[in-house]
Amino acid sequence: MMKITLITGGNKGLGFETARVLKEQGHKVYIGSRNEQRGQQAAQQLGVDYVVLDVTDDNSVNNAVATIKQQEGRLDVLINNAGISGGFTKPRDITANDMEEVYNTNVFGLVRVTNHFIPLLEKSDQPVIVNVSSGLGSFGMVTDASKDESKVNSLAYCSSKSAVTMLTVQYANDLTHMQVNAADPGSTNTDLVGDASNNAKPATEGIKPIVKLATIDKDGPTGTFIDGNGPMPW
Repeated sequence: MMKITLITGGNKGLGFETARVLKEQGHKVYIGSRNEQRGQQAAQQLGVDYVVLDVTDDNSVNNAVATIKQQEGRLDVLINNAGISGGFTKPRDITANDMEEVYNTNVFGLVRVTNHFIPLLEKSDQPVIVNVSSGLGSFGMVTDASKDESKVNSLAYCSSKSAVTMLTVQYANDLTHMQVNAADPGSTNTDLVGDASNNAKPATEGIKPIVKLATIDKDGPTGTFIDGNGPMPW
C-alpha cells in the first residue's frame, strides 16, 4: 500500500529535497507551506500534492487535516520539518518576544501539527513521525569544544531544537503504537542559515537521516535521535 506522507515546510530546502526522494521511493507526498504560491510551484515542480499549512495557525492546521482526511482517510508519515532560525542576535540582546517567534514555529508549531494529525496517523497500519531537530540542540555536541556546534551561540534556535528532541522522546513514550524519532540534518546549505552555511553540505546530504527515519519498517526504532552517520548524543 502506498504510504501517505506529509512534510511541513516542504516548499524549499530540506523539506523540498525530502519530498523529492520520498516520491521517488513510492510515497504519495503532500508538502505543507504557509505561502500558497510558493507551495503550489514547488508541488508542481516535484509532481506531489500541496496543502496550505501554517504551523503557527490552528485553523490552517485543522484545514490541512480535513483536506488529507477527505482525500486519503489516513496519514502514514508525518515529517515535522518547518523551522526558522530567528537570526543570530547575541543571547544578552534576545527578548522574550524574539524567543516566542522562534518557539511558535519550531516548538509549538510541531506540537500543534502533531496534536491535530494524531487521529489521522492512528488510522495507519504503521504510523511514523519524524521531527527535524539539530545538532545545535544536542547538549553533547554544544558542550564538546571539538565540534562546530559548540561555536554557535544562538539562544532561541539551539534551545528550540533541544525542545524538539525532548518532545520526540516524550511523544515516543506516550504514542507506543507509533514510531517517533528525531533527525539531525547537520550543517546544510539552505536559506535557513544564510551566509553561515557556506561550508555546509548540500540538502541532498542533509536529508539522509530524515529519509531513513521516514522509511523505517515496523521493527524500526522509536524515541531515537540520529544524523547521517548514526546515533546522536542527546
